[in-house]
Amino acid sequence: MGNTDSKLNFRKAVIQLTTKTQPVEATDDAFWDQFWADTATTVQDVFALLPAAEIRAVREESPSNLATLCYKAVEKLVQAAESGCPSEKEKQIVLNCTRMLSRILPYIFEDQDWRGFFWSTIPGSGRAGMDDMEDEDEGARPLAESLLLAVADLLFCPDFTVQSHKKGRPDSVEDMQSLDSCEYIWEAGVGFAQSPPLNYIHDINRTELLRLLLTCFSEAMYLPPTSDNSILNPWVTFFCSTENRHALPLFTSLLNVVCAYDPVGYGIPYNHLLFSDYREQLVEQAVQILIVTLEHEGGQPYRPPSPSSMEDQDSVGPNNLFVNYLSRIHREEDYDFVLKGLARLLTNPLTQTYLPNSTKKIQFHQELLVLFWKLCDFNKKFLFFVLKSSDVLDILVPILYYLNDARADQSRVGLMHIGVFILLLLSGERNFGVRLNKPYSLHVPMDIPVFTGTHADLLIVVFHKIITSGHQRLQPLYDCLLTIVVNVSPYLKSLSMVAANKLLHLLEAFSTNWFLFSAPQNHHLVFFLLEAFNNIIQYQFDGNCNLVYAIIRKRNVFHQLANLPSDPGTIQKALQRKRKSPDAISRTSSQETVSMEGSRPAVPAEPGTLKASLVAMPGIDKLTEKSQVSEDGTMVAVPQTEPPQTPEHSAAAGTSDTESISGRDNEDVFYTEAEMARRRLSSSSSSAVSHWNPNPDWVLSWKSKLPLQTIMRLLQVLVPQVEKICIDKGLTDESEILKFLQHGTLVGLLPVPHPILIRKYQANAGTAMWFRTYMWGVIYLRNVDPPIWYDTDVRLFEIQRM
Repeated sequence: MGNTDSKLNFRKAVIQLTTKTQPVEATDDAFWDQFWADTATTVQDVFALLPAAEIRAVREESPSNLATLCYKAVEKLVQAAESGCPSEKEKQIVLNCTRMLSRILPYIFEDQDWRGFFWSTIPGSGRAGMDDMEDEDEGARPLAESLLLAVADLLFCPDFTVQSHKKGRPDSVEDMQSLDSCEYIWEAGVGFAQSPPLNYIHDINRTELLRLLLTCFSEAMYLPPTSDNSILNPWVTFFCSTENRHALPLFTSLLNVVCAYDPVGYGIPYNHLLFSDYREQLVEQAVQILIVTLEHEGGQPYRPPSPSSMEDQDSVGPNNLFVNYLSRIHREEDYDFVLKGLARLLTNPLTQTYLPNSTKKIQFHQELLVLFWKLCDFNKKFLFFVLKSSDVLDILVPILYYLNDARADQSRVGLMHIGVFILLLLSGERNFGVRLNKPYSLHVPMDIPVFTGTHADLLIVVFHKIITSGHQRLQPLYDCLLTIVVNVSPYLKSLSMVAANKLLHLLEAFSTNWFLFSAPQNHHLVFFLLEAFNNIIQYQFDGNCNLVYAIIRKRNVFHQLANLPSDPGTIQKALQRKRKSPDAISRTSSQETVSMEGSRPAVPAEPGTLKASLVAMPGIDKLTEKSQVSEDGTMVAVPQTEPPQTPEHSAAAGTSDTESISGRDNEDVFYTEAEMARRRLSSSSSSAVSHWNPNPDWVLSWKSKLPLQTIMRLLQVLVPQVEKICIDKGLTDESEILKFLQHGTLVGLLPVPHPILIRKYQANAGTAMWFRTYMWGVIYLRNVDPPIWYDTDVRLFEIQRM
């Protein structure tokens, strides 16, 4: 009954607020207290009882009342942060104010005129506290700062969000000002050894406060995409500055809570159906706060520290303290804790049990992938630790699972991109290629052909599946997928027959006349594949008889490429064929085999699924920079050549013709990815490609650079020998031929090995913008209960219904 009363009272207060045309005085506590003092409403109630239309009406018609409501709610939080919420009533007031602000803030952000409101100072809100009336504006804090500092204090409030360390008298309250929050870190892990007892009330309260924090940070959603990376989010900048005395313990708490979480719990089947897991909600909010705070290294520090405090900092590092702390994690056991935690969570949705739906499956794998990306990006020692052992494969397998599972679903195109970027980043390091040689024995049910082989085979089979049976919008990723294959190819000791056939099927599909001529960049894909074959033949010939055999069997593909016609008639004929069947590449595989047992086919999005739009990614030549691997294994950057290369130096020197010539990746232009896919090569009616008119000179300009010498020499030497064996022994049996190839050698017969070229990922304004839109799009769509941003005027991306 009490709950119905409090809902009614809250609704009455809202109606009064929306109908009052005269400003209500800030001192009228009887009026303002109705919103938080006597009510026990849930966050869902607040969202239901305070409709969007009414918030907007107050904003337009009685702005001073909306301003006072925000100010009073912040004031309550500041007072609670000072007192430490000793009573239950005060704790309830904090939760009510937190929910109220989470509801209202998006409507403040969507209106340009209101955006600065929280950064203005309120008379009498001196830095010393709300009662400090003299020197009114001297050192007055903007409302946003007061709010952020109060939330940070409340996240370490004994008996509210952390376990109290006070023994004895229940009425003794810990002094919030002198409390050392480093002793109250929420979970054991990085830099903290004790694991406090689980307390679901504390978890719920932390989750509410983190939701408010995330809402504060979400101002970024209301600004259109821009490539200007110097524009920082003022909420994040202040919160992650030295002004926040809890920055270190909070960063550590968030990271440890995420990495220590085990969704399977005590291993009791169906336990997630019997009781709510409050820790999961906390972990979701924690990982979202982490990826948002880690977006920027931070510009100038919020206020220049005095010279004396400068000397205390042992290393300056990034001004964003969260980024700073992340980049300085260095103990092996900390790396191990983080990596094992992330791998456990990423693998969770793949776990198979004999009882259907008996284990809990987490839904926040996209946020975890962004967090893993940030760790590798800001902490290079962590990246090397990941690649030092085969633990990297515990990250690789779930990523390949997600890529394969999402390949037909257009609402998950962002997940496809982040997965591919992580693999591109890892593939720039030699150790990744070496690790892929480990046999793949896990049997995660995936909708791919059954094979026996290594993790490299798994990667190639999944990439082939994405290209041949993914949706059209994935075409801009083909360059990235094949760049990864090229980067790892010099280290692959023995490909299985299944993987070798898949690579040759891709070459066959990409080297048809109509595909090569139908868009200005399509021939790059052939260059990538030839480069991968050359790397394997020159550096790993001994173990790769399956690939050599597949090349011999498909030798006509290489001969056709060498003799590619470039006369106008053939070009026109090929383009007419494209108009008849504009499908990207042949969908019939070389040898389609049975899929793994227990796997489900990849399916398109359900109609009605919401998705957030994304800006387009820069082209592969903007995403990567070339490095040459020298004799001792070190990498040397290759200076960027100007795109139109001279034919003679290219193929011989091992560079490939995959530079972008079309100028389509002007970094300051942001297309949506849909527009980008259209501009690239999907249907012939698309504006950019329909004006494309290939001519003989263009074909010759790159045909002369096709790196075919090594393969032609291999065919010249081996084909006669293989044919002779077949005639002499009347053989039709592959195994004899493979045995011959296995023991054969081409030493001294091939051209001089070319230097190994690795294309390493490099960040730029375009990728930074892509990450921002992707991250906020995920956060928008994942926060549906309550729907914090739903139906507000978000400008960073569009929400589309499938």
